Amino acid sequence: MRQMAEIGSKSLPLVVASGFALGTVMTLHTRSTLVMFGAAAIIPTVQALAFFVEIGPLVAGLLLAGRVGSGIGAVLANMRATEQVDGIESLSIDAFKFLVVPRVVSCVLALPLLTLFMDFAGLLGGYLSEFAASRISFELYITRAFENVVLSNFLAPTLKTAVFGFIIGTVSSYFGYTTNEGAAGVGRAATNSVVVSSLLIILADVILVKCIFFVFPENAL
Repeated sequence: MRQMAEIGSKSLPLVVASGFALGTVMTLHTRSTLVMFGAAAIIPTVQALAFFVEIGPLVAGLLLAGRVGSGIGAVLANMRATEQVDGIESLSIDAFKFLVVPRVVSCVLALPLLTLFMDFAGLLGGYLSEFAASRISFELYITRAFENVVLSNFLAPTLKTAVFGFIIGTVSSYFGYTTNEGAAGVGRAATNSVVVSSLLIILADVILVKCIFFVFPENAL
C-alpha cells in the first residue's frame, strides 16, 4: 500500500495537470482547422478518441517513467551503495521480493488508473476551451464526445498501460538493484532508468497498437 501511495497518489497531480493542459491546447489547435471545414461539431469526438486511444496512455506512461522510474532507480541504487540491501539479506529476507516486487506490482496497477484520470482531465480541459469559444453545454459536449466511442476504443488502450507500468518497474528496479558503482552509481541508475524506460515504452506502444488493431479492427481509426 505504501508503494501504491508513493507511485499512484503522489503522481496524480502531475498527471491531471498535464492531461488538462494537453486537452486545452489540443482543442485550441484543432478547432481552427475543423471550423474551416465546417466540422466544429466533431471536436469533442476527436478529443475523446485522441485521448482514449493514444495521448492518455502514452503520455501517462512517459510521465510516470520520468517521475517514478528515476525515484525507484535512485532509491534502490542508494540502498545498494549504503549496503542496506546486504543488511536485509543478512536477516534471511529475500531482498528482491521485499524491494523489487512491490514496486513492479504497484507500477502495473497504478498506471491504468492514472491513465483514466489523464483521459478525463483532458476532456475537461477540452470542454473548457471549447466552452470559451462556442458556449457549448457540458451535456452536449459529453454526448458528442462519446457518441462514436466504443468499449474497445477505451478499454484496450487503457489496459496496455499495465505493460508500460511493468516496463517502468522492472527496468528501474534493475538499474537500481544491480548498480555496483557506489554513490556515483545512484545518479547514473536514475538517469538510465528514465531513458531506457521511455524508449521501451515508445517501442512497446508501437507493437501494442498493432496488436490492438489486429484483435479489434474497429479501433483502426
